[in-house]
Amino acid sequence: MSIGMLRRVVAAGCLLIAATGAASAQGLDFSSSNPLAFLFSRNPVPRQTIAFPAKYSPGTIIVNTGERRLYLVQPGGQAIRYGIGVGRDGFRWAGVTAVSAKREWPDWTPPSQMLKRRPDLPRHMKGGPDNPLGARAMYLGSSLYRIHGSNEPETIGTAVSSGCFRMTNDDVVDLYNRVRVGTKVVVLR
Repeated sequence: MSIGMLRRVVAAGCLLIAATGAASAQGLDFSSSNPLAFLFSRNPVPRQTIAFPAKYSPGTIIVNTGERRLYLVQPGGQAIRYGIGVGRDGFRWAGVTAVSAKREWPDWTPPSQMLKRRPDLPRHMKGGPDNPLGARAMYLGSSLYRIHGSNEPETIGTAVSSGCFRMTNDDVVDLYNRVRVGTKVVVLR
């Protein structure tokens, strides 16, 4: 290898290290197994604490499908607001339920209704970075619906799911650590 080539390789490495630090400071997602995924996976809807009406008890999860936002109500008239992906047309729903179970890196078995629509899907997928349920899942009542992570952060803020609520893996881990089984969930259209 020539000296010129070696200098270019070292310069490229330094640029990659600098870009990694800058990307992290700007809230880019490093949760993917792809070491360069941060270049393409910025959270489109950053998590933030906001003022929120005191209509709901602290600890309640409010899912507003129209806004494509999830709120975790906090004491003192505040809530943590997260961006979410919601059900596409024909798959949106509303109601009151509760978190019935929580799983880290959950396995995924597509329901029969989904397999009828998408026969190309796998019949079962072990949990991990490539699994569509992402890093965490909170199961809602006895339904097929979940609040879960996603290995497709670009879908946050869109209507693409079959009724589940998807979050970035960073956000779903944050929410998962804040809620318990039994947490009330209010889903609004």
